Amino acid sequence: MTAANRFEDADFDLLPAPGFYKSNIVTARFRRSEQGNETLQVVHELQGLAPGRDRVAEYFVLEGSSPRGLALSRRRLVELYRSCGLSPRSGEEIDPADLLERQLEVRVEHDSWQGRPRLRVTAHRAPGAGPAPF
Repeated sequence: MTAANRFEDADFDLLPAPGFYKSNIVTARFRRSEQGNETLQVVHELQGLAPGRDRVAEYFVLEGSSPRGLALSRRRLVELYRSCGLSPRSGEEIDPADLLERQLEVRVEHDSWQGRPRLRVTAHRAPGAGPAPF
């Protein structure tokens, strides 16, 4: 039996530890939610994690939610833009291409969706804005 035919310790680590991680945005695009609402999907590649455990998606609802939900989503989107070194202004078009390959730090926490564990982005900050993420 070779090493490839054995389980490894890393096979059992479902999620990385909660905390801040350096991130590179690898995908940003508009999508429709299951409810038909326009959203912006942003995929972060977290540095220092094994492939297959290094990506987390977050969604910003842009229409169709409650007024409180929309306000929260838009405030989080402004936080993301500012953490990427961008300065969005009122009336400017949201362009997903502005976010591609931007680097920042994101705080992730453990969550569950449809009964399965997952990571959830809970905060954004500019690179080096806080203590070392690891």
